[in-house]
Amino acid sequence: MNVAYPILAVGSLFVFTLSGCSGDGTAAPAGNAPTLLADVQPILSLNCASAGCHGGTAPQQNLTLGTGLSRNATVNVASQQLPAMSLITPGQTASSYLIHKINGTHLGAGGSGDRMPPGGGSLATADIDTIRRWVEAGALDN
Repeated sequence: MNVAYPILAVGSLFVFTLSGCSGDGTAAPAGNAPTLLADVQPILSLNCASAGCHGGTAPQQNLTLGTGLSRNATVNVASQQLPAMSLITPGQTASSYLIHKINGTHLGAGGSGDRMPPGGGSLATADIDTIRRWVEAGALDN
């Protein structure tokens, strides 16, 4: 009698169940990954949207980063400054132009313009790390 098949089937079911994969971008984040609503959006709202640049009726670069709009405006959307690169490529910070813009590495990636946010300052290191970890975790709509 061969018991390998039932064990393999149970093991596969267990791994699939733990993955939480729904395919719609709304799966629960792994471990302590930041969420869009609780962690990332407050950073974008405070530093980008309400600062007057990427909010309101005439946002810079036509990029709206307000609550409920930021994910659709950035994830898998080509950058206007570097069309070959998406603003956010889920799971790939090196291929995410928004990450380059907030890190100040955008010129080396082939982009243009100033580091974001403008005005000589930058986001706090912890804020950059939060956005980076969210992108690495798949930039989920959560």
